Amino acid sequence: MRLSTKARYAMRLMVELALHQKNGPVLLKDIARRQEISARYLEQLILDLKAAGLVKSIRGAKGGFLLARPPKEITLLEIFQASEGPILLMECLENDTICRRSPFCACKWYRFPDIPSKE
Repeated sequence: MRLSTKARYAMRLMVELALHQKNGPVLLKDIARRQEISARYLEQLILDLKAAGLVKSIRGAKGGFLLARPPKEITLLEIFQASEGPILLMECLENDTICRRSPFCACKWYRFPDIPSKE
């Protein structure tokens, strides 16, 4: 499986926050410079990560971004899903109207044990 640029950059952003969080909030412009990623792109990514509860922002002169939880408690799956959305075997798992077979589809009723359900 290949990860999209968005997912890879989200993971690099989170690693940067983990590596530098002992120094306090991290500025996106510093991550952008170190990782050679557009600051504008990181601004878009950070919104998804913040909405997922993975990062928090600190306002003010000494502001920036921090991980919302200790690094060892954040999984790559969470980062991936925050940036890309849920991992689905088929699109119809999230939208019943896509396929007429939805009410009796075997894929719909099987849940992978390693992937937490949204329920």
